Amino acid sequence: MRSLFLAAIASLAVAAHARADDPPGWVTPMKEARGKFTGKPGTLALFGDSITLSKAFWAPLAFAPKDLPPDIAKALEPVKKHLLDECWSKWRGPEYGNDSGQTAQWAEKNVGAWLKKLNPECAVIMFGTNDLTRTDAETYAKQMRAVTEKCLSNGTVPVLTTVPPRAGQEKKAEAFAEAVRKLAAALRVPLIDYQAEVLKRRPDDWNGALPKFKEHAKDVYNVPTLIAADGVHPSFPAKHADYSADALNSNGYQLRTVLTLRAYSDVVRLVLTAK
Repeated sequence: MRSLFLAAIASLAVAAHARADDPPGWVTPMKEARGKFTGKPGTLALFGDSITLSKAFWAPLAFAPKDLPPDIAKALEPVKKHLLDECWSKWRGPEYGNDSGQTAQWAEKNVGAWLKKLNPECAVIMFGTNDLTRTDAETYAKQMRAVTEKCLSNGTVPVLTTVPPRAGQEKKAEAFAEAVRKLAAALRVPLIDYQAEVLKRRPDDWNGALPKFKEHAKDVYNVPTLIAADGVHPSFPAKHADYSADALNSNGYQLRTVLTLRAYSDVVRLVLTAK
């Protein structure tokens, strides 16, 4: 009897390991979407608001140092080989799908023009910070779905990103993040859960507008936590501008960049360059 019990436990362990090694559920549907793509490989669009427009996001990776942590270096290698140079920092501005103060409504209205102009192989999408004060979660979810579906119809692989938490809008920001999680699951597309990662790393003091950070109030982005002293944008403290564990716990833009790198690297390996 004991031998049968141990055999059953071993069988379950093997099955669990096999499941852990299985590709994400979005791989097959994204390969199917990619089959409709007619553009130039290596193109990556960044659709979003000021948090995406800022070159504190994504662009620094083009000049990343050689002594990166091994996991980040491993993720960066296939991206460096695949991504076109102009997609690190030049594809910024409203004609490229990112601008300050913009919303999912703006994206729904204009995404067709962006896709026609850029015809990107992949698009990282994050709207919602400005929507929090302008619309409800249900409307936001419908608009985000429309943007995502237009990307899929174009053969562009969409990578959805949840909004970071926002001071004074914590509950609504969580509702918006949950809407994006459900959308990613429903359409079987890759997801970067930025909000969850911020809250996991700094559950009690993510907000740079807290009194404990008041000495940084005049230098909004230089606050040593993940959201800047305005309580809205990611931080970028000069002291934590590297890719260390400390930096990813203190620099909101670096954290978003690394999370995006890991997700996009998976898309490159498993979909865009997979044989």
